[in-house]
Amino acid sequence: MNWQPTDNPNLPADAFQVSPASQPISPALFAEAIQELPLDTLYAKAAELQNSISHLLDSNIQMKPFADEGDSDCKEAIEENDVVIKRFEERMELCKKEAQERGLGWSAHGSNTEEAPKANGHADGQVNGSASAAERDATRTRQTSGRLTDEEIRRQMDALVGEDEEDGVHL
Repeated sequence: MNWQPTDNPNLPADAFQVSPASQPISPALFAEAIQELPLDTLYAKAAELQNSISHLLDSNIQMKPFADEGDSDCKEAIEENDVVIKRFEERMELCKKEAQERGLGWSAHGSNTEEAPKANGHADGQVNGSASAAERDATRTRQTSGRLTDEEIRRQMDALVGEDEEDGVHL
């Protein structure tokens, strides 16, 4: 017999329902919220969004073989990831628009040609010495679509972190 969340008499019937508070912020509210952000924070937010998109794309690539074999959970997860990717891309566009409304070119923040810093001890954002297929595909897409490249994101993060000598991930 499978246990169901409603089998527990100590839990309210709606204990596992998604509350309206956990719904994603609307594009209008996001645009309003980023208006007050300092420019470096705006760029960091865009970098965070791009990083999330890269991870979602990589996840989709890893789940695709299982989805192709009929795994409905993987199919559903890929579909959900695609919805989130579109929402994050829209938010990145809102960040770009906000920067441009402040009179700044979107790629102006990453136009210098300094050497990119190492992320987690690996150059070029590589994991175990090589970039994932999703990162390569996402980078190729960003370079042709006017979005931030991985190198631009790394430069932004380096500028935010500064010359901190401590090792590790800076959040």
